[in-house]
Amino acid sequence: MRRHSRIRTGWAAGAVLALALVTGCDGLEADGDTPASGGGAEAPAAGRAVSPLDNPDGTGPGLAPVTGDGPRAEGRKLIDGLTTKGRGPKTGYDRDEFGYAWMDTADGVPLARNGCDTRNDLLKRDGQKVRFRSGSDCVVIAMTLDDPYTGTSIEWRKQKASEVQIDHVVPLSYSWQMGSSRWSEGKREQLANDPLNLLPVEGRANSAKRDSGPASWLPPSKTIRCAYAVRFAQVAAKYELAVTKADKAMMVEQCGG
Repeated sequence: MRRHSRIRTGWAAGAVLALALVTGCDGLEADGDTPASGGGAEAPAAGRAVSPLDNPDGTGPGLAPVTGDGPRAEGRKLIDGLTTKGRGPKTGYDRDEFGYAWMDTADGVPLARNGCDTRNDLLKRDGQKVRFRSGSDCVVIAMTLDDPYTGTSIEWRKQKASEVQIDHVVPLSYSWQMGSSRWSEGKREQLANDPLNLLPVEGRANSAKRDSGPASWLPPSKTIRCAYAVRFAQVAAKYELAVTKADKAMMVEQCGG
């Protein structure tokens, strides 16, 4: 009987350990973001990523591959409609020219003025198993992200915030060199906070991209490259931005052109 008792005790301890690993008892957030007793609120999963062709306003989650002859032809048609010109100087560029980071008050874009900043809106949009700071339905402290750029799944925690970064698909510096330097402040704020132009992705991939256009940087995952080109084209078309000839040619190529 003692041997059986020790077996049951050992099994129970193992179960407790397994439960602790599953529920994440690793201190999800320092400086006041740890969930209260019982854990933070959990949002429903954002669902499967959608194709950019089915997500013209950017409010749907993620970036799904564009596959099939018909959709890829549709993507090429969108890209073919872009105008081209040379990339201008970066003179005068500053991130502040596009408003302060992740402002909730940019007019004319989805999700604005909802009481939650742009970054957290996007984490909620694309994340699965989302957990919020205790007492908040805005501040995301943990989630699972299916990263479109690398094709990997990231178990993200806010205390390691840089592991997931928000990419401007059309980089702000790129837009500046292609004409946004002459826009109104309000239009630049729209571009910087428009969910159509924003994707939560692996931090290292985003850092590697910097302000590159498609001719000099593409997502590491080849299956997503046509979708990335289509999304880049959607943003450029919406904001009447030209792209370079090299970028346009590379975008067409990704969709089988």
